Amino acid sequence: MLPLTRHVVVIGAGIVGVSSAIWLQRAGAQVTIIDRTGPGKGTSHGNAGVLAASGVAPVTGPGLLRKAPFMLLDRDVPLYLRLSYLPRLLPWLVKYMGYANAADTRRISAALAPIVSDSVEQHKSLTADLGLSDWVTDSDYVFAYRKREDFEAEAYTWALRAQAGFTPQLIEGEDVHDYEPALGSEITCLATLKDHGFIRDPGDYVAALAQAFERAGGTIMQAEVKDFDLTDGTVTAVQTAQGTVTCDDIVLATGVWSKPLMAKLGLNVPLESERGYHVIFEDATGGPTRPIMISSGKFVATPMAQGVRCAGILEFGGLDAGPSKAPLALLRRQAKAAFPNLKAANEIEWLGHRPAPSDSLPLIGQVGTSRVYTAFGHHHIGLTGGPKTGRLIAGMIMDQPTNTDMKPYHPQRFSNV
Repeated sequence: MLPLTRHVVVIGAGIVGVSSAIWLQRAGAQVTIIDRTGPGKGTSHGNAGVLAASGVAPVTGPGLLRKAPFMLLDRDVPLYLRLSYLPRLLPWLVKYMGYANAADTRRISAALAPIVSDSVEQHKSLTADLGLSDWVTDSDYVFAYRKREDFEAEAYTWALRAQAGFTPQLIEGEDVHDYEPALGSEITCLATLKDHGFIRDPGDYVAALAQAFERAGGTIMQAEVKDFDLTDGTVTAVQTAQGTVTCDDIVLATGVWSKPLMAKLGLNVPLESERGYHVIFEDATGGPTRPIMISSGKFVATPMAQGVRCAGILEFGGLDAGPSKAPLALLRRQAKAAFPNLKAANEIEWLGHRPAPSDSLPLIGQVGTSRVYTAFGHHHIGLTGGPKTGRLIAGMIMDQPTNTDMKPYHPQRFSNV
């Protein structure tokens, strides 16, 4: 193990940042996490909780450009756009839709696989020595369809999952409700995948990881990062609202809020917010016993410590606007259709911001020779891919082999686009 001489500042205390900090600490670095709100308070708090090892299919599949206008007009499709935001969105959107073809989809899918396909194992490796293994629950991941033809209509996406090693077992007819009694009669076909899992309280999970990091000698500082200090192109310190923190390396893991910090390094990253929503049916009865993706609504229902969390929706509307009513209404309507006996003591709403690079791949790597390393841009796979990303970042900083081709994630790949 290397001596505790290299000081690394990790900016961001979500699952990616905290995972990076733990793996860096294990490799012998002195690590400080800086976050403006504290561990697990942002997007890491509100996700669906699924360790989606099969999550290798980008939204920008072939035919999206043709389908998207009709999807926006259909009140039962979970795609929304705030028209007032369209002028600001348009440059990113043109790039994003440019990847909606078969060749790019296959390339993106192949690059996502190393980040997500061993997610459960990576979470177990992260937690094993920290006494936190109970946070990770093994389970099937289930895709629920109204009829078999709906499953067959997604053959292209299932082929991508099969290439990553995930082939479903189909359950049909009366067996559906033997497998998951909470589902309504409209669901007649399930595609189930092994080797998945979930976290029953993602926010508290990240907070528990952060506490373990502190117990092992790490430092967590609540502050807003303002700028970087660089000497001859290499970082020497982080400027925060509370003062200067000197360092040898920086990990930038601030999700969609990474864009303005990248601009300080002279890079204009095509990064947007995918606004995602959830409704927690608190202390619920009549919900699922494992994570279920309701295909017709493209939302996931997950049993959690607080109740049943239904999470999904893709809305473009920027960082500043408050939550929209229509996405939350759709989530409620579709949740109660899928689980007709779902009853709750209370319902809690949430809006969060998924960091979405235009090419659907995270940015993982060093910016030039600056000793600033990026670890953001995971779209909807942040919880799934956080521990693996942290492990890769730690390997690069501490000169340990990553055994992964890092070119697809290079943070400067947009420079010539």
